Amino acid sequence: MNIHESAEDYLEKILMLLEQKGYVRSVDIAAGLNVSKPSVSVAMKKLRENGYIHMGADNLISLTDKGYAIARKIYDRHQKLTRYLVQLGVPEETAREDACKIEHDLSQESFDAICRQLK
Repeated sequence: MNIHESAEDYLEKILMLLEQKGYVRSVDIAAGLNVSKPSVSVAMKKLRENGYIHMGADNLISLTDKGYAIARKIYDRHQKLTRYLVQLGVPEETAREDACKIEHDLSQESFDAICRQLK
């Protein structure tokens, strides 16, 4: 499961939107990631071709099992890192932004250590 950071961001946003709204449209992804609709179209094509998402006849986007596994991992990391930074005294908005920056690059060993501190 070695994919680019931007693809992880798209998969994570799809999962977040599914949990929030129950459905995902390209326009929702564009708004959520602050990118253009053409950028989303290109990304969705690549994710679909690589088996991470499914585009329905109604143009709604869903995650395949493979896509869900990656999205869940990244989203869980994001949530735990945000929580950890907030516990350190970082304002929540800053913690969310910083967690987004480090969620992709943090080693599993360091992430596991942070998780142990959270318990």
